[in-house]
Amino acid sequence: MSNKHLLTSLSSVLRRTLTPTFSFNSTRWFQSGTFFSPNVKTHHRLFPCSGLDFLEIHNIPGKCFTSSQSAEKASAKCWNCSATAEAVPFLLCSSCRCIQPVDQSVDYFQIFGLERKYDIVVDNLEGKYKDWQKKVHPDLVHTKSKEEREYAAEQSARVIDAYLTLSKPLARAIYILKLEGVDVDEEETLSESELLTEILEIREAVEEAADSQALVQIQSQMQEKLKHWSNSFANAFRSRNFDEALKAIRRMTYYQRVKETIVKKL
Repeated sequence: MSNKHLLTSLSSVLRRTLTPTFSFNSTRWFQSGTFFSPNVKTHHRLFPCSGLDFLEIHNIPGKCFTSSQSAEKASAKCWNCSATAEAVPFLLCSSCRCIQPVDQSVDYFQIFGLERKYDIVVDNLEGKYKDWQKKVHPDLVHTKSKEEREYAAEQSARVIDAYLTLSKPLARAIYILKLEGVDVDEEETLSESELLTEILEIREAVEEAADSQALVQIQSQMQEKLKHWSNSFANAFRSRNFDEALKAIRRMTYYQRVKETIVKKL
């Protein structure tokens, strides 16, 4: 089953407004996206990657699940046969093979068996993603009960969102800060004059680019900047310096927007 088929067959589950909104006062280039507050059961807009929208997660205020809590989760029972879960995440019953309801306390890193950290190896994500879809995709249970079909749609959609989130540096950075309960002001006005000047100059360069070669050159520069600030975020996150982490996210967001604009012009 191709990735394209997996994604398109779930369009009804993933149907959302993906057009980003603009929230920064300085220029139309600064866009808002999605951020989840740990203190409420709704989501707020922050910085997105274009075409990416996180599914709503109902958080338990102030909770981060430790290994002991994970062990507690492993004692969950299958809704169909009452078999005890053998491990976290419990997406599929190993006894009756029934797909289970979504457990929102299980984060995206747990779904793929990864340590909760920013600098993960993403090369293996696609394989793990495909393995899960072979187990929980709705097409596999189209003859089963309505209840299990709904569980399959929800689990498959969440696996897709987990894959898209963790495979992209900016989305992964935003998500892991959300797990740490870091709040972000979505209406924040750009106040760093040096950064504002740089972004406006880049915008002008893109608009005045003579040909595709010039655009590709700017795109390459943006990729280097993204790599630099991705490394900066990783260092800041490891040292629990969330102010620096947010600074890195802010810059990654702007440079990512430039790259996406260039792609549209090429």
